[in-house]
Amino acid sequence: MIVRRACLKTSHVLRAVSSSFRRHNSTRSTVVQLLSNIGSKREVEQYLRYFTSVDSQQFAVIKVGGAIITQNLEELASSLAFLNHVGLFPIVLHGTGPQINEILEAEGVEPDYIDGIRITDPKTMSVVRRCFLEQNLKLVDALEKQGVRARPITGGVFTAEYLDKDKYQLVGKINKVDKAPIEASIRAGALPILTSLAETEDGQILNVNADVAAGELARVIQPLKIVYLNEKGGLMHGETGEKISVINLDEEYEGLMKQPWVKYGTKLKIKEIHDLLMQLPRSSSVAIISTGDLQKELFTDSGAGTMIRRGYKLLTRNSVAEFPGDSLASTLAKHPVFKNDGEAVKAYVRKLETIKFTAYADEPFEVLAIVEACEDGIPLLDKFVASRDGWQNNVTENVWSVVQAANPSLKWTAFEDDERSSWFFDRADGSFVHDGQILFWYGVDSPDKIAEMIREFSASTGAEQPTKSSSSRRFPVQQKRLYSTARPSLLSSVRSPLGAQRGYATTSKTSKVALIGARGYTGKALIDLINGHPNLELAYVSSRELNGKDVADYTKSSLKYSNLQAEDVKRIEEEGEVDAWVMALPNGVCKPFVAAIEAVESGKGVIVDLSADYRFDNTWAYGLPELGDREQIARSKRVANPGCYATGSQIGLAPLVPFVDGQPTIFGVSGYSGAGTKPSPKNDINVLSDNLIPYALTDHIHEREISTHLGTPVSFIPHVAQWFQGITLTISVPLSQRLTARDIKTLYEEKYAGERLISVSSEIPLVKEISGKHGVAVGGFGVHSAQPRAVVVATIDNLLKGAATQCLQNINLTLGYDEFTGIPL
Repeated sequence: MIVRRACLKTSHVLRAVSSSFRRHNSTRSTVVQLLSNIGSKREVEQYLRYFTSVDSQQFAVIKVGGAIITQNLEELASSLAFLNHVGLFPIVLHGTGPQINEILEAEGVEPDYIDGIRITDPKTMSVVRRCFLEQNLKLVDALEKQGVRARPITGGVFTAEYLDKDKYQLVGKINKVDKAPIEASIRAGALPILTSLAETEDGQILNVNADVAAGELARVIQPLKIVYLNEKGGLMHGETGEKISVINLDEEYEGLMKQPWVKYGTKLKIKEIHDLLMQLPRSSSVAIISTGDLQKELFTDSGAGTMIRRGYKLLTRNSVAEFPGDSLASTLAKHPVFKNDGEAVKAYVRKLETIKFTAYADEPFEVLAIVEACEDGIPLLDKFVASRDGWQNNVTENVWSVVQAANPSLKWTAFEDDERSSWFFDRADGSFVHDGQILFWYGVDSPDKIAEMIREFSASTGAEQPTKSSSSRRFPVQQKRLYSTARPSLLSSVRSPLGAQRGYATTSKTSKVALIGARGYTGKALIDLINGHPNLELAYVSSRELNGKDVADYTKSSLKYSNLQAEDVKRIEEEGEVDAWVMALPNGVCKPFVAAIEAVESGKGVIVDLSADYRFDNTWAYGLPELGDREQIARSKRVANPGCYATGSQIGLAPLVPFVDGQPTIFGVSGYSGAGTKPSPKNDINVLSDNLIPYALTDHIHEREISTHLGTPVSFIPHVAQWFQGITLTISVPLSQRLTARDIKTLYEEKYAGERLISVSSEIPLVKEISGKHGVAVGGFGVHSAQPRAVVVATIDNLLKGAATQCLQNINLTLGYDEFTGIPL
């Protein structure tokens, strides 16, 4: 199983396109162009050809949960309308479980289940039938408003017998599926909208679970795609909590079913999908996704939710002789570098016979990866070949996961205009660009090794693109493929040791840091981070209260707290003992120390100030890398570290700033570590017990900071609570136009794509889950039903990303290290 990285684009573009159809009766070509906003035009056209390669009814069966019709009807209708506007006819089958329960509860009837199956007595059946008809017409009406013809099909498709009349009463087991009503609807140009109601041979209506009905329908229709829409947007891994991206049943099923977390409903669902796919062609697959991701799943190589397919067994080979027949040569011939040049392929195969390599592939060789052993101990991904089916069926992801598992570190190259480069960016820890070519790597932590890789790469680039493989080339360049995947994310790049600059630097030098004001919680957190940093050492740690005591938990050297005065700081700066000064002092206290450093004209020390003293000074860089100019920070010798509340608030609000109409309100609650170590009611656990204390009700310094740097005025209301560390921020935003929750989530995904310290989720982030973590979690994305207003929730650890971690990011940037060096990710 692997996590599939999704191509992130704004779904409000899709709604706008749907609107343009109603206004202008746009053509299919226009839709293709506009759908390209979620991927590339090439991807969209490729998948359209794929989906139209079968009969119309064999495109897709889409099962819609009842809750989605209630909560996401407009988004669902818009997504289905898009498919229809490009000439596709998905067969839609919906459930109505939540609506049934709501009516039964209102009538004082408690729903009754046995083994997860609803007992359907005659009274319950009357409610079931009424709900199905209401929800079916609601969806049909919503589609008609989108300019799409839709036909309600509430019976005549499923024939059933009683599942167990004595046990479940009016519950059916489908024994026959009649495609005729579906085919008639499609011939008439209307989307078929089905319920899961079935009838016996003598006309008795029976209730059938919608998932089961969708499976039985798929067995008869044999579609390319079976799509289950749910609120979570996929299957979640029971141990990591991450969304499972791809399940390759032939390779993973037996092992997956033995996992301790695969039980109950999850186990049943995976088994049912397995049994279903075993009866369908290998080209069929199941996708479990959210409503807003339907186009992304269907029209991009990266997909969206959980994709389950039969797949093939994956193979590993270590010699040319292990490949059957001419399978190796015929697969390599698909690589653009060879341009179907048989002689070049033969030359490359002869080369493989003389070197140590490992090849990874699936059984039919839709995807082939060749990894060479290298003298520096970092394997080289020399070739990565994938057919159309390999990309469309996510065999690429399966093979990549095997490559990654077998190679803890790896390097590879591509041209900048290679359509694969975006896919490679998402799988790399770092990259370096030189003369139109890109060096990628992952799993390489040593700055010396990275520098050596870059030197070799830079020496080998600059020549024209080869048409034949060359065994003398240290870094063979991978050229264009036919099928792209996801757009590039912002990853760690490096500065060339040869002088050509791009991105953010990596260097192997050791730098000295002086920490002024280390008694507080932030100071202690920063000491811990520097202690784990491979290139930073503490030279001085200044604290008046702790003067003369050992610096506990610092293991790089024997170090004692000192009590530095301004004149001491000036002397140290004159003698060049320190590369970076960190001011962890209260507001208004650090200015004499800064003045002392700046009095030394030849001084080299950079300053990162954690107080608010310089956050409004335009001569200082504002050190919020995710929203600012990283290069400006890297060039600066003076950096104002943002406040904790201000960091979380700005990250939580920034993507919506272009849509703000009015003044956002930020309700913030911090743990009592935010009140510092000096005793006060705000950090007195007796006062805080069973309590929440509001303070600085207006004109808080963070209110001004957030408003200044976001460029829009905000209201900020801080509180302190009884937990120790961590902040939660609930942000209410008046909007200039209506956006759906999915629109907003996608705006955030796009804004923060590739940001290693920001996570975006539909779930509301919890403060207990961010405590001790080094990033910001953003989620919730509530939308008011009657007003153009959204609510977003952000959480941040006030001592880490709100202070020490962000400080380390700024130190790294100003001293020429990779931004995330020393930060546990």
